[in-house]
Amino acid sequence: MNELNFRAPKGTRDILWPDSERHQRLVDIFSAVVGEAGYTQVITPMFEHIEVFQRLGDATDVVRKEMYDFQDKGGRHLALRPEQTASVVRAFAEHRPNIPWKAWYTGPNFRYERAQKGRFRQFSQVGVEALGTEDPYLDVEVMALAWRFYERLGLSQIKLEVNSLGNKDDRVHFMDALSQHFEKYLKDLSEESQKTLEVNPLRVLDSNREQDSDLIASAPSMIDFLSEDAKKHFSLVQEGLDALDIPFIVNSKLVRGLDYYVRTAFEFVAESFDAAQNAVGGGGRYDGLAEDLGGPPTPGVGFAIGSDRTLLACEAEGVFQTLEPVTEVFVVDTTGGLAALSLTDQLRSAGFKTDRAWDNRSMKAQMKAADKSGALIAVIVGEEELATDTVTLRDLRESTDQIEIEKEIIIETLRKRLR
Repeated sequence: MNELNFRAPKGTRDILWPDSERHQRLVDIFSAVVGEAGYTQVITPMFEHIEVFQRLGDATDVVRKEMYDFQDKGGRHLALRPEQTASVVRAFAEHRPNIPWKAWYTGPNFRYERAQKGRFRQFSQVGVEALGTEDPYLDVEVMALAWRFYERLGLSQIKLEVNSLGNKDDRVHFMDALSQHFEKYLKDLSEESQKTLEVNPLRVLDSNREQDSDLIASAPSMIDFLSEDAKKHFSLVQEGLDALDIPFIVNSKLVRGLDYYVRTAFEFVAESFDAAQNAVGGGGRYDGLAEDLGGPPTPGVGFAIGSDRTLLACEAEGVFQTLEPVTEVFVVDTTGGLAALSLTDQLRSAGFKTDRAWDNRSMKAQMKAADKSGALIAVIVGEEELATDTVTLRDLRESTDQIEIEKEIIIETLRKRLR
């Protein structure tokens, strides 16, 4: 490749300001929401032994088609993480923190899939995992955290769909019924779903192909195969959501895309934009995953939220758009630059977002740079100000007023005008 034509790899992109700031603010708000509920951050590696992610299910597209896996120089078979639940549960199994362990995470994941709007091969998520109890009201707490996060962003057109996938025995009976149903109409299924049916009939319900839609609509419902224990659990989950006034609908065809889920499964759908893939987050309960990854039998529940799709939903609803100014104060120095060096450091130390011009440019050029910076106030130092130990403050936005003040009261004056 010609070095003059380097581009970010397909399915990835550079995120520059102001989008980068929105991404960071999203994480900050998420951290605040879940932190209020006692969740602490966990940071896991971006790659794991491939066996960790194979627990997601051999029939899932994530494992079959989308993982970036490789041999390292020591001959170990590794994979870039396609999601973070498995990594977090592996960390739990390895370190055995006290339970209930309530953790949150953020960071990039990697999947080799068709790049499209809101879907990238490197994508960021935020999420939580809570391990150590089967209490159905913990499922409710987890869903409520995601709901409150969307509310904090200003989103109002989010729909919560919930379902129960039952216990392991329930799923066996349900999958038998699904197999019988789909095999009866095998020739009518898409070729891809026919292959999926051989490995895991449950995954056929994930198909978005139009050819499969009628057969999926007429397929048996998981709700009809729930044991009494699973029914009670699901009933309490719905009761808890009602108690918190969180609206939801029961979607009996919702299965989620990964094999480790049992009992509660849920998804958040953005109704503000029309797309084949309009889910902005989701999760569920995975009571056997810790044991599969070498830990003691430990129930768990969690969710992941896609940053890019959530920001698309914000854009569609016209919320979460206003940004804090990058620069509040711009120092203009026509005396050589040393005064600007000192003043910018002083103002930054006092907490003001401060910038300056470089290369000893003219007053006109520096004022033009001050205006482009978005700063609210210019602090001007010329030969006269330098001689009298003063500065001139000029309002750059609401008027053209300017005042000359003693340098020693600059912090106090700026606080009154900006804060």
